[in-house]
Amino acid sequence: MAEINDQNLADGRSERERMLAGELYNAGDPELAALRDKVHELCRQYNALPETARQEREAIMKELVPDMGTESEILGPVFFDYGIHTTIGSRVFANFNFSVLDVCPVTIGDNVMMGPNVSLMTPLHPLCFEDRNLRNSASGEPFDYEYGAPITIGSNCWLAANVTVVGGVTIGEGSVIGAGSVVTHDIPAHTLAYGTPCKPIRQITEADRMTMPTRVPEAK
Repeated sequence: MAEINDQNLADGRSERERMLAGELYNAGDPELAALRDKVHELCRQYNALPETARQEREAIMKELVPDMGTESEILGPVFFDYGIHTTIGSRVFANFNFSVLDVCPVTIGDNVMMGPNVSLMTPLHPLCFEDRNLRNSASGEPFDYEYGAPITIGSNCWLAANVTVVGGVTIGEGSVIGAGSVVTHDIPAHTLAYGTPCKPIRQITEADRMTMPTRVPEAK
């Protein structure tokens, strides 16, 4: 767990630099507050648009998450804390109510599918309430110290509905996370895992392969 150390909190680095490094930082810092305000407004605009407004939605999403691959689709409503700390690969699909609190980097590979109400939560808080509670700055403004840990989701994963992934977790390539799971520890590649907390159940093997249709959709 991160340690509260006043010397480390006064070393000349910005609060954003501390935040991205997974160290304790002031969540009320003006730079961070301005970034969140901008992104939350972009989310509001995106969520208010109909799905038929494809060009407008695409333009907002590019501003929300600049580091996104091609042919990816994020349905609304969507919620990001910063967006610029999230990397999304190509051909990624996220269903309704996709939430990403990216105080630390969130990395999503290619061909990842996410069902409704998937939440990627990097923030963490001290366990002791004396460390966690609000305190006042020299000017009297209330603030608190928080920290976080990154999340990595490998390519070709499927996270089913209502999955929550917490900070510090890596989900290996090709894994499937069952509906309603809370992922608190790393999941190996090519693994079926589910539960609260989420646990590996078994490897995904050739025995799971399905016979796929050979028909090809007509051109639009």
